[in-house]
Amino acid sequence: MQLNVLPKQLAVIKIAINEKIPENIFEEREFLSITYTDEEISIICPEKNIPLDLSAQVEKGWSAFKVAGELDFSLTGILVSLAAPLAEASISIFALSTYNTDYLLVKTDNLERAIHILRSEGFKVE
Repeated sequence: MQLNVLPKQLAVIKIAINEKIPENIFEEREFLSITYTDEEISIICPEKNIPLDLSAQVEKGWSAFKVAGELDFSLTGILVSLAAPLAEASISIFALSTYNTDYLLVKTDNLERAIHILRSEGFKVE
């Protein structure tokens, strides 16, 4: 399986459901995910798009692996095949799926180690 490392530093943000999403978040849409629930709004975006005056919980320093190609909904075990070896190495993840594919975020401090582990598991990482 081919994994591509996205070039942007990402942040994971949590804002209250009654707050407005800052316009800066939408400036660059190479990678942007917004999830609303009844408890929160979670945003994953490039770090550079975060307004300086944002009053929210912000976790910076994430890098993302993208599973290359479109994945059929009938496929199973994709995320667990990525997550399990990283968990064994005590590397935390933040998983995200879209209609087309899966993304796995790791803290940038762990990126090189994660690449090494995933390659040793037979993944092609670029």
